[in-house]
Amino acid sequence: MQIFSTFEHSSYLELAITAIEKAGIQKDNILAVPLMNRVQERKLFDTLHRADGISLFDKGAAIGTAFSVIGACVGFVLEWGPIIWGLIGGAIGFIVGFMIDYIFYKVIHKRKRVLKGKRSEVVLVINCPNELVEKVEQLLWDNLALGVAKLEGSE
Repeated sequence: MQIFSTFEHSSYLELAITAIEKAGIQKDNILAVPLMNRVQERKLFDTLHRADGISLFDKGAAIGTAFSVIGACVGFVLEWGPIIWGLIGGAIGFIVGFMIDYIFYKVIHKRKRVLKGKRSEVVLVINCPNELVEKVEQLLWDNLALGVAKLEGSE
């Protein structure tokens, strides 16, 4: 049986490995693999093949619509007329909405992404006999594993 678990890189990982060795698992049957976390920043503009669910267009479209209606209404009084002022208002509104989203995702969400959540940094793979599976799994949970999975071997 193989048991997979993920950990933050901390002393709890070392304690888990030591406890598993004391439970009767040989050192040769334990594999710890450190993960490399993303170092490049996520792209804000989506492509046809990759989308992350963040849209910079929505707020710009909504504010652009509101500004175009206001511009068209005011345009009846102004010199260029309602159509031109409606287009100008729509363009300005879209740019304002786009900049609000851009600043929000670039500055505020960047800070939250760094501070929020725990990242798994080490994957621990353990080959163990079936009679020790429950004990090893409990040891992993006791030592603050972020996730644990079991895979039955084809022996």
